[in-house]
Amino acid sequence: MNNLVIAEKPSVAQSIAKVLGCTGRRDGYLEGNGYLVSWCVGHLVGLAQPEEYDGKYEIWRREDLPIIPEHFEYQVATATKKQFRILKELLKRNDVFCVTNACDAGREGELIFRLVYEKAGCKKPMKRLWISSMEDEAILNGFKNLKSGAEYDKLYEAALCRERADWIVGINATRFFTTVYGVTLNVGRVMTPTLALTVERQAQIRAFKPEDIYTVILETECGNMTSLKYKDPAKAKETLVKAITEGSVEISKAEKKEKQEKAPALFDLTSLQREANRRLGYTAQQTLDYTQALYEKKLVSYPRTDSRFLTEDMEGTLPGLIEKAAKVSGCSATENLDLRSVINGKKVTDHHAIIPTASVDKADLSELPPGEREVLKLIATRMLEAVSSPCVYVESILEGVCAGELFSAKGKTITDYGWRSVAKVCDEKKGDDENETGNVSADIPDSGKISISNGSIKAGKTTAPKCFTEDTLLSAMEKAGSSETPDEAERKGLGTPATRAGIIEKLVRTGFIERRGDKRTKYLAPTVKGEMLISVIPEAIQSASMTAEWEQKLLKIEKEDYSSEEFMKEISELITELVTTYEKYPVTFEKERKYSYGKKKKK
Repeated sequence: MNNLVIAEKPSVAQSIAKVLGCTGRRDGYLEGNGYLVSWCVGHLVGLAQPEEYDGKYEIWRREDLPIIPEHFEYQVATATKKQFRILKELLKRNDVFCVTNACDAGREGELIFRLVYEKAGCKKPMKRLWISSMEDEAILNGFKNLKSGAEYDKLYEAALCRERADWIVGINATRFFTTVYGVTLNVGRVMTPTLALTVERQAQIRAFKPEDIYTVILETECGNMTSLKYKDPAKAKETLVKAITEGSVEISKAEKKEKQEKAPALFDLTSLQREANRRLGYTAQQTLDYTQALYEKKLVSYPRTDSRFLTEDMEGTLPGLIEKAAKVSGCSATENLDLRSVINGKKVTDHHAIIPTASVDKADLSELPPGEREVLKLIATRMLEAVSSPCVYVESILEGVCAGELFSAKGKTITDYGWRSVAKVCDEKKGDDENETGNVSADIPDSGKISISNGSIKAGKTTAPKCFTEDTLLSAMEKAGSSETPDEAERKGLGTPATRAGIIEKLVRTGFIERRGDKRTKYLAPTVKGEMLISVIPEAIQSASMTAEWEQKLLKIEKEDYSSEEFMKEISELITELVTTYEKYPVTFEKERKYSYGKKKKK
């Protein structure tokens, strides 16, 4: 009798088969040692298109909306019918007594497996492999501790709700706005609010009017002291003349404080994507792809995580991992390590933070593609930084009054670089760091007067908000709607760490946003088409707060704190109200290319 194991990808299946001793290669699966190991190829089974429910939906018509199936139909993707057939035959084999879901441990992985299981009509006992690493030991331990598939029923239920909600909103809103305005307008539950963020930022930039500002700078024996900003140049000149005439600044505040800057937390997927964009210029999708490849090569832990901590049972493995991370990154942690700073099981949901694996030191970095190599070094370096001692510095603040105006100066003297020394020693682009910043000297008097040797006026302008980069847009997506989300919520924002990269790429692909600038200064901006779409979309569809609220409800469904029926009812009511009450705006979309609203029905 065999245990049928179904992984999400062929490469993952091969790694699992190797550990389980499945050496017999067959068409679409591996066999041996009491196991059959096969794979999906992404989503083998997906929601049927509207025309599968009724042929009239082949032509897009406003009067046919909303399309809300009473029972959702699923179909096998044409390109993957062969692999589905193989899986169906394996699921029905008489010598298969149990089926193990070894797809990625998360909402999407659960959905991919369950849809195949359900579509094949399988009723055999179901187990769940839930691991965060593809290392041999992790796989073996996972199979020793297989969970009952029923424990993840609510995760599957939430995944179905997410998929069906996306279908209802995407199918209906896209068809609706396309037929209303006569040009293809893709609308999505998460995609459109993300586009709205970029449009709002662009509007802020356009509306911004720079203003002249003037700052008086006094050169003193303790360093340069600056005034508040003036809009009137005459007022700035008057202050400068009076200050030079007085010749000194009366000290009103003089402070020197030792402060610490804590080491950064380990990476979750979003923070890794942001750092890779800042430092390496990679898009969010590129970083996800590189990290996924490293995961499948057993070099890093599971990438699609929203946690930045490790669990308590991992503390004993940290010294060995730190040593290996140093070898891979070419960096060194500080002498005084704080291992407990990265341990917090309460903040770990499905998966812990992204870290190198125990087998990472066996990798030949020269054989890795450049993108994977750089991301691996980034992950290894962050692990060293996270366990290193704080950066210690002395902050000096000097304030004083001259000519009836307040002048101030700040300075920072680093006394111990701590975690900042980790990347500093292996990043030549940083150059030679100075241990002092700011204008005030380290030695400042506590009181009295300090003499003025010279003065000047610095002219400048107020600056507009900056366009989104991949880094800052990911941050905005992560924080969107957070003011309306409970503090205790585990996940906030638009989408999830696993889906945000795909949302950005889809917005680019559909022509709503575009990447501008060169590799080092690349930023994201909405196109004319994107701005026009947001101008006609109701607030309910483009609202980041409501979309974030939906994500919270999906999490509640997973925890059995909310009804999936109620969730789907809300989505259906939203779309029904949209198509029955919306009034067209007097705008015309430019037809950039020939659009098709559906296939003509064959006679």
